[in-house]
Amino acid sequence: MKLTGVELRRIRMPLVAPFRTSFGTETYRDILLVRVVTDAAEGWGECVALSGPLYSSEYVAAAGEVLRRFLVPALAAAPRLDAYQVGPALAAIKGHRMAKAALETAVLDAELRAEGRTLARELGATREAVPCGVSVGIMDSVDELLDAVDGYLSAGYVRIKLKIEPGWDVEPVRAVRERFGGEVLLQVDANTAYTRADARHLARLDPFDLLLIEQPLDEEDLLGHVELARVIRTPVCLDESITSARTAADAIRLGACAIVNVKPGRVGGYLEARRIHDLCAAHGVPVWCGGMLESGIGRAANVALAALPGFTLPGDTSASDRYYRTDITPPFVLADGHLAVPTGPGIGVEPVPELLAEVTTDTEWLPR
Repeated sequence: MKLTGVELRRIRMPLVAPFRTSFGTETYRDILLVRVVTDAAEGWGECVALSGPLYSSEYVAAAGEVLRRFLVPALAAAPRLDAYQVGPALAAIKGHRMAKAALETAVLDAELRAEGRTLARELGATREAVPCGVSVGIMDSVDELLDAVDGYLSAGYVRIKLKIEPGWDVEPVRAVRERFGGEVLLQVDANTAYTRADARHLARLDPFDLLLIEQPLDEEDLLGHVELARVIRTPVCLDESITSARTAADAIRLGACAIVNVKPGRVGGYLEARRIHDLCAAHGVPVWCGGMLESGIGRAANVALAALPGFTLPGDTSASDRYYRTDITPPFVLADGHLAVPTGPGIGVEPVPELLAEVTTDTEWLPR
């Protein structure tokens, strides 16, 4: 393929309800979409960076800047254009994995569309549908939380993830367990809100038979997670700490985690996400697909990834209406607790032009 140019498109999508975590409250998603145009086809990618550098050091405006000034020019200078050459072409630019992932995904989408192949097949998916969990943010009251969980279970979600932070952890988890029983698959996500000094407190979650506790400590504190795993019975899952197959290998070797959350944007793209999947499968470590409140563009690719055989735990691949009243693609709809894996070429979906236009706040065309 030959690169014609790249479009950067900012969109603003209101959430159906505020989503609160330990690093802030989202009422809308400011999303950067990347459209790669080639002589053979065009492809789409979604940058999952948040509006501010709170989940990670990346944020939307900075992603646009690094794409404009560094990543797209580096890609344009590459001797040939295919998805497996994107990583090497961008390697000289340090970090910015979410921006790199968006660009790589768009190239991969274009390449697969041109060849009539699906992302699911390219990655090695073995399922036609994936079980779906839902992430429940921090609420103003336990009663509000219980009502929310009841609604998601009634909708068919097969796993509940509760966001926690100091002051909102043991009692909300206890209330959910007591209300809905031990058969509900339940896990918690701390988003780095705790320190090593909280180990004994976090051990108070052990009696609730949680699937896992996700990223309890700072992302750079691998040794702290090793120590925590020796104190608590609940399996430790790493999210923010895992930025590549190399960091995943280190975490597994050290005993810092028993489970890995794979977020393609956080690790630099779906090709690296597959490498992490393969590594974890070789070591008997379960993986699941995390979410970043994606639009249908990112959700489609995540569902394809979650269909790989090593993704043995339900992920955050929720239906479109969990977050948005209207998506920019045909909506993903929950059926018996599952989402169907897209079967069209590439990522399998495209934005609906009219819906995309309604939420677009800015576009920029970068010619080759």
